Amino acid sequence: MRRHPQIPGRMVSGLLALLLASAVALLAPAQPAAAHGTLAESTPAGGATVREPVTAVRLFFTEKAAANAYFTITAPGGTRVDNGWSYGEPKPLAKPVREYFLVNGQFEPREYTTGFPAVVAVAHLPAKGQYSVSYLSMASDGDAVRGTMTFRYNGPVTAAPQGWTPPSTQPDPALLAATEQHQTSAQGSAVPTTPADPSTPTAAAAPPAESTGESGPGARAWTGWAVAIMVAVGLAGFVGWRRRPARTGKPTGRGRTSHATPARRSAGPRSTNKTVGARTGGGVGAPAAGGKQRPETVASARTVATTDGASTDALDSEPRPDVDAAAGTPGSRLSNAHLTLFVGGLVVALLSGFGLARIATADESPATGNARPSAGGPPASGQVGSATDGHQHPAGTGPHTHPGDGGTGQALATGTTVSAGGYTLQPLERSQSPGVRADYRFRIVGTDRQAATRFAVVHDKPLHMIVVGRDLSGYQHLHPTMAPDGTWSVPLTLARPGGYRVYADFSVTTADGKQQPLVLGVDHTVPGAHSPTALPPAQAQATAGPYAVSMTGTPTVGVTAPIHFQVSADPTRPAQLEPYLGAYGHLVVVREGDLGYVHVHPEPELVDGTVKFWLTAPSSGRYRAFFDFQVAGKVHTGEFTINIY
Repeated sequence: MRRHPQIPGRMVSGLLALLLASAVALLAPAQPAAAHGTLAESTPAGGATVREPVTAVRLFFTEKAAANAYFTITAPGGTRVDNGWSYGEPKPLAKPVREYFLVNGQFEPREYTTGFPAVVAVAHLPAKGQYSVSYLSMASDGDAVRGTMTFRYNGPVTAAPQGWTPPSTQPDPALLAATEQHQTSAQGSAVPTTPADPSTPTAAAAPPAESTGESGPGARAWTGWAVAIMVAVGLAGFVGWRRRPARTGKPTGRGRTSHATPARRSAGPRSTNKTVGARTGGGVGAPAAGGKQRPETVASARTVATTDGASTDALDSEPRPDVDAAAGTPGSRLSNAHLTLFVGGLVVALLSGFGLARIATADESPATGNARPSAGGPPASGQVGSATDGHQHPAGTGPHTHPGDGGTGQALATGTTVSAGGYTLQPLERSQSPGVRADYRFRIVGTDRQAATRFAVVHDKPLHMIVVGRDLSGYQHLHPTMAPDGTWSVPLTLARPGGYRVYADFSVTTADGKQQPLVLGVDHTVPGAHSPTALPPAQAQATAGPYAVSMTGTPTVGVTAPIHFQVSADPTRPAQLEPYLGAYGHLVVVREGDLGYVHVHPEPELVDGTVKFWLTAPSSGRYRAFFDFQVAGKVHTGEFTINIY
């Protein structure tokens, strides 16, 4: 059986250089994300259970909160119980917090050991259950500082002060304008984070460098890098030794002796102890005339005698395993097998060192206001999720952001454009008759003008289609089906003439396997005389079929605020909610005027008997909220008007 041809030495050298360069690139520390004014710890701690009455919540930041910072505390029933805030006395942090600042194009670390508290007064504790604390401030460098932490109270109920009423204030407009203007990618995702317990102040509060004497990577990280580099250097030395010519007259370990001058080949005729096939000018294995390759007989592994009496390898045979792969020089010790072992060993060494270094640096991750847990891993206790780009998620999903229509951390209302993120919603019909059931068909077209067909399943469906009238009536939540050519279709009935907005809420799978969530919107018309329906007044109660639905909470511009929904079969008996599309409810919020769209997902489990959402209102104005839930296999929708001024 023929052996594979040898690899030229320049290829080996190039491969080695490539691997070493890759090692440098891989093992170089990842660029830290900037974070400033981070919440380092709190009392009570995020996710803690408290059994004694709480009169104030202390939030310790790495610098003083802005004078116009905004804080809320929400009780289990959704009512606010905060009663103003003040500065407290600074105190040493349980663990230092490292933050990074971009200086002259380079991230420079700074460690903070002092916490500056904002003391938020608690008016009273009206119930046992989960309390939520939200904050919005501005760091000294202009970054927004926002987030939410929770704790559970199991102590006695306390009465409200005489004459006290729950606050309904919104953040200072100047603060909102400043946070929107100075939004950065570091604080831009509006992902609130909190410590899991007092011993771990926060995912954002990175431990200091380990035994380095400076703010660089810790000892374990350097150990990992050193291991990879040392092994790589050792393997490189091994290759050099294997390529060294064997000594004259010494056995090579393969039962033969090398010629004294291995680079020199005899030019005269020679006799061999094996029959060797005819050669052409192309060398061993070269094609014969006519393009066909002649069969070759592999030479013996023994020494071949030449006419001058010297011993050398059979030059007319195929290259032997111990022929130099770098230069084809007899007597060299590197073979294809050796090269394979070398490359495999180097890759294993680099990956091992890289993994060890990354594990260490993960433990020493920079402080950010938006801590990122491992993909798919559970979030820290007391932590809630992101609120951007029309998709707002609870803690169960882990903090993350969506590219959507924008890149700021301010919550966005999407669906106001037909194109975003390189994709366009292309309807095949733009109108239909009133009261007639017709198939609504559309495609999602990419920049290549081809219909997209790779969609990720999110909440049990690859695409959610929302339809609502321009007067915020006629809400429908539908799930089209896609044909192989990328055309979506769904039966649609619109009873009243007028203008409608159709939203496609989906996540495409890009060529590199990543998911890109998007919300696209397009107008749809039902011809006829249109009489707009007046937006109902804001109320906390709604009826959905046989069920009464109550909404509690204070939606707040730019601040992640808890909103609770409770469904009752009668005044004394809560309804038995069932999961619908992977959750106990879904909340779609549409803004009056431009029909900006926000889709909010709840906590994965009921919280104190309610479906709890974390809503970040994009702006002041009037909204219509549509709360979908399922009981006994049937889906119902509670509709609410929300005024935010």
